[in-house]
Amino acid sequence: MSFDTEVLIIGGGMSGLGLAVQLIRKFGVRDFEIIEKSEDVGGTWLANTYPGCGCDVASHFYSYSFALNPDWTRKYSMRPEIQQYFRSIAEQYRILENVRFHSFVEKAIWDESSETWTVTIKDQKTKQTITRRAKIVISAVGALSVPKECDTPGAETFEGPIFHSAKWDHRFDWQNKDVVVIGNGCSATQFVPIMSGGPRATKKLTQFARQSHWLSERENPYYSSTFKNFMRYVPLAMRLYRAKLYWDMEKDFTGFNIQSGRNIRADLVKTNKEYVKRVAPRKYWDVLIPKTEIGCKRKVLDTDYLACLHRPNVELVATDPIKEIIPSGVRTESGREVKADAIVLAIGFATSQLLFPMDIRGKNGISLNKHWDSETEGVAQAYFGTCVPGFPNFFIMMGPNTTTGHLSVIYTVECQINFTLSLIEPIIKTLPSYRNRSILPSLSLFSPVPSVIDVKPEAARLDSAWTQLECKKLVWSSGCTNWAIDPKTGMNIMMYPDWQFLYWWRSIFYKKQDFVYTEAKTGKEVKPWSPSPLGLVARTAAVGLLVSSGLIATGVVDRDAVEDGVKHIVASAKELVKWR
Repeated sequence: MSFDTEVLIIGGGMSGLGLAVQLIRKFGVRDFEIIEKSEDVGGTWLANTYPGCGCDVASHFYSYSFALNPDWTRKYSMRPEIQQYFRSIAEQYRILENVRFHSFVEKAIWDESSETWTVTIKDQKTKQTITRRAKIVISAVGALSVPKECDTPGAETFEGPIFHSAKWDHRFDWQNKDVVVIGNGCSATQFVPIMSGGPRATKKLTQFARQSHWLSERENPYYSSTFKNFMRYVPLAMRLYRAKLYWDMEKDFTGFNIQSGRNIRADLVKTNKEYVKRVAPRKYWDVLIPKTEIGCKRKVLDTDYLACLHRPNVELVATDPIKEIIPSGVRTESGREVKADAIVLAIGFATSQLLFPMDIRGKNGISLNKHWDSETEGVAQAYFGTCVPGFPNFFIMMGPNTTTGHLSVIYTVECQINFTLSLIEPIIKTLPSYRNRSILPSLSLFSPVPSVIDVKPEAARLDSAWTQLECKKLVWSSGCTNWAIDPKTGMNIMMYPDWQFLYWWRSIFYKKQDFVYTEAKTGKEVKPWSPSPLGLVARTAAVGLLVSSGLIATGVVDRDAVEDGVKHIVASAKELVKWR
């Protein structure tokens, strides 16, 4: 077989970086290449630079399990510190030398004759296009990587800048300016307090809310040096603290079931209502308290957003939506015109456009979109959110139905990484980079060599059916409009409908019968977890010879005795060959 890189990873964010590190840690191989569109690793924490950008998951749990950090400055870290964490991991494991920056994948096509992926990559600086052939391709572009476009009529007529919060225009100085914000999700609740307050405050900030969100109180203390030292030097301290943070979030899943979780949600509603009424202006209570089930949308942690609504330069509009954008600002349904020097979009991401705009084509030239059109009414689905039948040696990190409404995405991705590495292990161990570093013969030396892995179509259908059935029992399907539900089909495209510890369990104890490995030469199905008797003999013989050599050198055993043993092994091997 001939290829340029054994594993090609699309994306150098949290999932791509974690996968690369685990390839090194588990297999000791470095024959991989990461294609990253930006100038550095970090993904969303590199791209999102809006004021106040931070994480809503506690830092000690929003980190890799294999790279704990005792030096987090506060419970919920801000973007620069999180980005630096990922950068430090990349430097520690020398990942950067394997990254092709300022580049993006245009298409990846499965070549059945060579059983490799042909990947077309474009350099954004030079505009040159290159082709790389890879044995395994893994998409790690993330689910929230394509910001929604402004769909309000008249946007092209606006005389000032219009930009999405994920593509913040740092040339714009908002001090003493009129700003219109469209949307009131998580990002808006972070940057609105900063833009509207302090010495650089806006003259007027008018926020148009599309939907209300459940906001909950968030305390964000700074960690003392004593706490940091405790985390650093006391054995298991960080592990136990992570376990506590995990359980504090995981237990929220008990309230997600539409029926059995009613009482739990009722208590949460009472707590959240009391908080909003205690902190926010009375005139906005009806706007800020949702009429939908709590949990139907991911909860938003309050970062002084409710308090900033008391400011005289802040107005929240929810009953008079924008009709059109005009050159000087926006015009509402009532005919009111709101002046704006800039319009900031906080309208979310195109979650239904998975892997957009890449063109991924598997067996028989079928594209991912065509596959989903024929199988699931155009809705992205994948076995365990990771594998799609007909797309061999291709895996998706943060794929369909892998996110949660209550836990850290890093936890989920690490489960996917473990799952993926377990699946590709038989193939990795047949490739040059692994075989060159091993002093022992591979078990495949006398066995058929697995070259391709694919999930069985029926297994993928059953997995999708189970996922959709279970999702309908949970609060995401209770009637609100959210980014997890496909508006055309009603299918859930984002959320995993079970406890996350069970997701981990599935990643370790997966059903091997749901997958097919095929041999390179014949295309016949092989079972790599069941090595041939001759392969086991060869492995045992190699270990025996290594040990014997050491014993001979030290004079512990006699050379003639070892030679007799070798002759016996050879004779046994010959008998096995006849048996086969």
